[in-house]
Amino acid sequence: MNGATGRMGYRQHLVRSILAIRDQGGVLLADGSRVQVEPILVGRSESTLRQLAERHDIEHYTTDLDAALADDRWQIYADFLVTKARVPAIRKAIAAGKAIYTEKPTAESFAEALELAVLAEAAGVKNGVVHDKLYLPGLRKLERLIASGFFGRILSVRGEFGYWVFEGDWQRSQRPSWNYRGQDGGGIVVDMFPHWNYVLENLFGRVESVYARAVTHIPVRVDENDVAFEATADDAAYAIFELEGGIVAQLNSSWTVRVNREELVEFQVDGTLGSAVVGLFGCKIQPRTATPRPVWNPDLAESHDYSDDWLEVPTNDVFENGFKTQWEEFIRHVVDDGPNRFDFLAGARGVQLAEQGLRSSLTGRRIDLPVVSLPAVAVPSSHPVPPIHAAQP
Repeated sequence: MNGATGRMGYRQHLVRSILAIRDQGGVLLADGSRVQVEPILVGRSESTLRQLAERHDIEHYTTDLDAALADDRWQIYADFLVTKARVPAIRKAIAAGKAIYTEKPTAESFAEALELAVLAEAAGVKNGVVHDKLYLPGLRKLERLIASGFFGRILSVRGEFGYWVFEGDWQRSQRPSWNYRGQDGGGIVVDMFPHWNYVLENLFGRVESVYARAVTHIPVRVDENDVAFEATADDAAYAIFELEGGIVAQLNSSWTVRVNREELVEFQVDGTLGSAVVGLFGCKIQPRTATPRPVWNPDLAESHDYSDDWLEVPTNDVFENGFKTQWEEFIRHVVDDGPNRFDFLAGARGVQLAEQGLRSSLTGRRIDLPVVSLPAVAVPSSHPVPPIHAAQP
């Protein structure tokens, strides 16, 4: 586990996934047996790794990634590094023949992301990319609604994601400062568009085009050392995605918005037979037969409470932590050859959307997205590839 000392790597992947799996006795396989997990922590600071290992009763840790990759005991390489450091480490893991599970985005550029998919395919190593939002209770309820035909023909998707991230002067920022430096791989497009790609393509259909406007609303922020710096990465993005089947998705992503909704992310899906409003956990519906009849009259104050016209979808299942659930799926894929929907090629499609979203913002044009498939020959790693925060028209 490389990068498990970071916020996401520690909280979601180490504590709530791998250690939770260890504590439950491992992962249940198809034949009824279980396979147990044993982590080795990899990082730059031996003292930090030692403290983490002692806190959670973890025997193995090292600052030597090459040695860990050369050791046959460790079958899966898991990457939670900052994006700029990810590609070189994953290349090493592929060369070592490890199965690989990584956070997204898988690379800073689509060319590099596709190269990783080709290299992994050529090496015959199993690979997976985190698609955590699809495992959240709200989106799993939405998936069931779609499968049941509740919406009829789906017309549109509208999504709002974000919250106010403090600038770091009078209150500490809730996010690392590198998120706001393009040269360090920051930016909300790079962070969120890979999420939007897998949510849209797995629930509604392939993203066929993107029109986006990425902006930096807060030009100066203050870092962890109380030093002011120029924000060179976008902190908000406003986008329209056209999906196969004629569905239009409109998604706003922002770290400069104050929340006036029930959850930090919400999607409204409208169809001919019904609509739904979905968050991370909640899911409300309004069928066609129970839709009110609003009448526009700006001369009278509105007396109707439209929020009362929605029905809450019950939680009829047990939904575990989404990161843990996908980890269990990937471990079954490695050990039991179970299904794996979310590989490096899926990750590359997310990077493509981010890259072309930034290109759309730079050019002011709608950008069509070609179908992504594995080329016959990998992109040579010696070729210079511009990072997506510097995408050119």
